[in-house]
Amino acid sequence: MSKSLKCIVTLSIVFGFLLFIAGCGQDAGGGAADSGADGESEDSNIKIGLSVVDLTLERWQHDRDIFVQRAEEFGAEVLVQSADGNEETQLSQIQNMLSQNVDAIVIIAVNSDSLSPVVDQAIEEGVKVIAYDRMVNNSEIDAFVSFDNERVGEMQAEYLVEQAPSGNYFLLGGSPVDNNAHIVRDGQMNILEPLIEDGDITVVGDQWADNWSTDEALEIVENGLTANNNNIDAVVASNDSTANGAIQALSAQNLAGEVLVSGQDADLSAVRRIAEGLQSMTVYKPIQKIATTSAEVAVQLVKDESPDTEETMHNGVIDVPFVKLDPISVTADNLLETVIEDGFHSYEDVYQDIPEDERPEKPE
Repeated sequence: MSKSLKCIVTLSIVFGFLLFIAGCGQDAGGGAADSGADGESEDSNIKIGLSVVDLTLERWQHDRDIFVQRAEEFGAEVLVQSADGNEETQLSQIQNMLSQNVDAIVIIAVNSDSLSPVVDQAIEEGVKVIAYDRMVNNSEIDAFVSFDNERVGEMQAEYLVEQAPSGNYFLLGGSPVDNNAHIVRDGQMNILEPLIEDGDITVVGDQWADNWSTDEALEIVENGLTANNNNIDAVVASNDSTANGAIQALSAQNLAGEVLVSGQDADLSAVRRIAEGLQSMTVYKPIQKIATTSAEVAVQLVKDESPDTEETMHNGVIDVPFVKLDPISVTADNLLETVIEDGFHSYEDVYQDIPEDERPEKPE
């Protein structure tokens, strides 16, 4: 064989081999691309903004952490910002999220009525809007994920009435600009109103604490005790922050543990007070459930899927699809079976201030 012919044959073999390798590589790449389209790559392009009312409160720190973890399990990116209880800050932060091309915004509102300008802008830009635990009013939002907050108020009042079916009651509401605070009050009054009308219960004070503030609740209850010569049998505190302020005021008068105090959120400090006998009860809203559900709903909506609910709640403009979750009443009698068994707080953390020989038996 001539030298030139050998070169031609060699080149033909090499060229054929390269074509074979290229073909194999193309098949492998195509398979990976198809797998990615059916798997996580679609979700990995999702960007979610989480606007939190105030991360200085323990409750919302838990929500943030669980929400982000669940969203990231879908491959989504989450941008988190805290409004620190300021509605103007929240408006500005949501606008900033829109400038970063988020696909969905999940909002824990400072003021349920003040967000329309940025929410309407989000909707016009095709961004999905989910109200988390607090309704966003007067805009065509896509979903509302929360607990049955009217039932929360009923649970608070039911427990207090069971312990003190008559007497002087002080009503301590949450933030007056939080829609949930009013829904909780509606639930409380469902139980209290008949007893008030019958004269069994006398309302000796009715005030609201801006931003659910402990300090403001402390001042309100201090003034209420002074005005009533300390003659108060129950404080219907709407959450654990306001309960904390109420109990501080009662402690100054040596009345902590003598006056019934309700709460909500099952904050660690609150369940410790319950274990010590200082706070009567709280309402536990399983944060694992609301945070994971909200992350799932956000991803569903971005993918043009509908959340699994037949409930709605009117927000002044539309009937918003409402993913409604069930709360749980927590007292000293069921701490083990609720917040501890659920892993929300540990046995050691809840009972750290209780002598070991006075604690209930630690669960296995």
